[in-house]
Amino acid sequence: MAAPQDPEKPQDPQVRDLDARSLRGLAHPLRMQLLNALRFGGPATASQLAEKLGESSGATSYHLRQLAAHGFIEDAPEQGKGRERWWKAVHKGLRFDDALLRDPNPEVRGAADLYLHESATDQTRDLSTWLGNRHAWPEEWGRSWDMSSATLRLTPELTRELVEKMHAVIDTYRDRAAVDENDPDAAQVRIHTHAFPLTTE
Repeated sequence: MAAPQDPEKPQDPQVRDLDARSLRGLAHPLRMQLLNALRFGGPATASQLAEKLGESSGATSYHLRQLAAHGFIEDAPEQGKGRERWWKAVHKGLRFDDALLRDPNPEVRGAADLYLHESATDQTRDLSTWLGNRHAWPEEWGRSWDMSSATLRLTPELTRELVEKMHAVIDTYRDRAAVDENDPDAAQVRIHTHAFPLTTE
């Protein structure tokens, strides 16, 4: 999930803004897992994704077609020579608008809530996978990862300022990212940011 769009900056065509219709097409646990698998793992077939996610190929085929109907994925004809259909993600990122949580349609609000909870579950799964597999990575990665938290007393305005600054720092590293796909020292690094109040009391 990408940071909210700054109206002063040009929109990134590689990041898709979720609207009510597209959100309802995406807000399903398996569809979100399939889209993430294609975004981060590259093109794949329904049977390959079924094996990876522990699902039936019939289920993955159906939900892949639904993702395609809503424009999240498309055919990858350059992959493979066989009869099986290959899929790839269309966009590199998604942008969620908080206004979807206040939509007058309860189905849209429900889809927005499911999307956020599934995103949170996915982020927790990412971290747990790293903790379980960190011994398999080179020592340099063992000294480079982070799992930290901080609790500050902030107003909503200061919290928003902090969030925007964190995203701005991350953006400065996009241009510095390793462009050589064969660089043995580079890996996909997942960065999660969370900022939320702890209690209403």
